[in-house]
Amino acid sequence: MAVSIRLKLQGFDVEIFEANSYIGGKLTEIQLGRYRFDAGPSLFTMPHLVEELFWIAGKKSEEFPFKKLDEVCRYFFLDGLRFKAPADKEKLIEEIHFHLDEDKSVVRKYLESGRFKYETVGKLFLERCLRKPSTFMNKQALKAYLKINTLGLTTNLNAYNEATFKNPKTIQLFNRYATYNGSDPYQTPAIMSMIPHLEFGLGAFFPKNGMIQISQSIAKLAESQGVVFHLNARVSSIKTEKGEAIGIEADGQFSKAEVVVSAVDVSQTYSKLLGMQGVGEKYLNLPKSTSAIIWYWGIKRKTVQTGLHNIFFSSDYKAEFASLFQKKEMPAESTIYLNISSKERPEDAPDFGENWFVMVNATANEGQDWDKWIPETRKKVIARLSQELGFDVESEIEVETILEPRTLESRTGAVGGALYGSNSNSKFAAFLRHANFSSEVKNLFFCGGTVHPGGGIPLALQSASIAADYVKARKG
Repeated sequence: MAVSIRLKLQGFDVEIFEANSYIGGKLTEIQLGRYRFDAGPSLFTMPHLVEELFWIAGKKSEEFPFKKLDEVCRYFFLDGLRFKAPADKEKLIEEIHFHLDEDKSVVRKYLESGRFKYETVGKLFLERCLRKPSTFMNKQALKAYLKINTLGLTTNLNAYNEATFKNPKTIQLFNRYATYNGSDPYQTPAIMSMIPHLEFGLGAFFPKNGMIQISQSIAKLAESQGVVFHLNARVSSIKTEKGEAIGIEADGQFSKAEVVVSAVDVSQTYSKLLGMQGVGEKYLNLPKSTSAIIWYWGIKRKTVQTGLHNIFFSSDYKAEFASLFQKKEMPAESTIYLNISSKERPEDAPDFGENWFVMVNATANEGQDWDKWIPETRKKVIARLSQELGFDVESEIEVETILEPRTLESRTGAVGGALYGSNSNSKFAAFLRHANFSSEVKNLFFCGGTVHPGGGIPLALQSASIAADYVKARKG
């Protein structure tokens, strides 16, 4: 939808073909009786990327209302330690010093280093195409080269955090940021230490009407610009002629196009929509990011211990990630993420209750025994939450549904249900992701989480900008 707005402003007539009956892909919602849930992403950072779409379309960004959070997350450790992470960086430093006994100057230096990484290498790789020489031949790139030894490209995130902090809990807290793109903190490069800057430097936010407001607002903006939506319209193939994309076929009908942009998993675009099995296999075989098991529970009571975002850490993080990435199975003990949007938007639940979005990381689907793993994991999750919150969670569940790797795959086209496409466990991962254009098929472009720069709302929006720039360059 984001790229459709940009292409419309370039002068194209734009049509979107969506296989589902709703727009937004993973970013949708579920209504269960009196409870409403944001079904997909639950953390909102970098809102300027949404606002930018309104600005370039000549609309007021006030049409997309959101608020900055004062509290980013609440952390729960098995030994009973609990603390809140304020959005204000200096207050966060005080909290970490008080609860985890880390030197304040060490924490401050760590966060400042994350800011530097983001403003040099982060912006360099996330906002530009990696296939253009100009990306690596400019003042910003030179600044990064001069500081290359400090960027964390030669060590993993866990090793970097272990060398920085003395408390294992602090290490675990900052290791968690590897999961923001579905990676393993014991493998992913330490440059990922820039991710906390997105929360504590740039800020964490909440859209007034919940996360669904992001996709709904972008869709409304696209329609106001004249973009045409076709729902329940599954594309069966991208038609080519003499190595050039000339349109698509959906529900047996051919639609001619000067340019085709695919937001479908890049491996599926090649293998299923283009019939180019060899190219598709190349990207299909890239190491996958994590998937997830998500329970949506309508809870018949209020909780005072919880906030909007909550993390219940496992006791052995290394074993958890070894299970996910090496054994490709569900861990014996999972870290639990609990999101309760009714904390910020009370109408998402009845007055006496809360809407719980309960997620654990899962390995990508490769035909494992999910029918065994899911109920086992659910039992463990309920036991941990009951222990932490002091009541029998099972007895308070009024309504329930689930999203897991198999349904994620079938509903969104994400291979294996991998939330972020390929993982970032290699320092070369950014270069292994497919570009936002096709070298094999002229006039075919890509956006979305399986191509550059990666998965998640901010990166998907940036992929749309990069793809649109390629289309514009094509027109000369």
